[in-house]
Amino acid sequence: MFSLQSPKQNRILAALPTEDYARLLPYLEFTFLSLGQVVYEPGASINHVYFPTTSIVAPVYGVENGTSVRLAIIGNEGLTGISTLLGGGGMPGGVVVQSAGAAYRIKANILKKEFDSRGKFQRLVLHYTQALITQTAQNAVCNRHHNIEQQLGRFLLMSLDRLSGNELQMTHEQIAIMLGVRRESVTQAALKLQTIGAIRYSRGHITVLDREELEDSICECYAVVNNEYGRLLPHREISDPAPAAPKYRISKELWAVN
Repeated sequence: MFSLQSPKQNRILAALPTEDYARLLPYLEFTFLSLGQVVYEPGASINHVYFPTTSIVAPVYGVENGTSVRLAIIGNEGLTGISTLLGGGGMPGGVVVQSAGAAYRIKANILKKEFDSRGKFQRLVLHYTQALITQTAQNAVCNRHHNIEQQLGRFLLMSLDRLSGNELQMTHEQIAIMLGVRRESVTQAALKLQTIGAIRYSRGHITVLDREELEDSICECYAVVNNEYGRLLPHREISDPAPAAPKYRISKELWAVN
């Protein structure tokens, strides 16, 4: 059993062999991440790697006019600062807190030594990196081809998978930034999901009332991402397995030469 706050609430840390976990444990520092807190500034050096336990963070990239998009979400299944473990240092984008909660952090140089030892931790990080790439890519597909209600439903389910319970503390403005849409569009989509009984929302608070109804209302993108996380990462206990993801063929039209 885990204590009220334990590093093993993070799936990567929980999956480490006892000896590897014991080696890192003295260096893991508990921290609370506040909503909207900037974990990494764009382009800044990464001094600590964070393992969320009850929080969710998001990589965020912006453009010169000040607008930005959050590309993915990272919760208790993952970690931040992958680029520094891979030897690339900082990234052009930053990382902000999407949902407040707990995390454990460790100095990046200490964790880099563990990664470079080519043990279980390195394999877990590489598998997680592949899953995160899938999430980012599928988010781009979903944002391009599916409607706002489907995108919102996918985002809510993915967030719940990284938290306990059925409630989310976040505003429509935050969700709009995450999805790269107008706040009014999120409000309209939330109203439609509330009308079918899937959710109840008030200012800064969303409760999922009927998860099955919510799953029925979304596109296939949630299953694609969820299955990839389930395939690549240690077993998650926080949600039931997703239905099998459909397989797709790349259209030959994409490769046609005019």
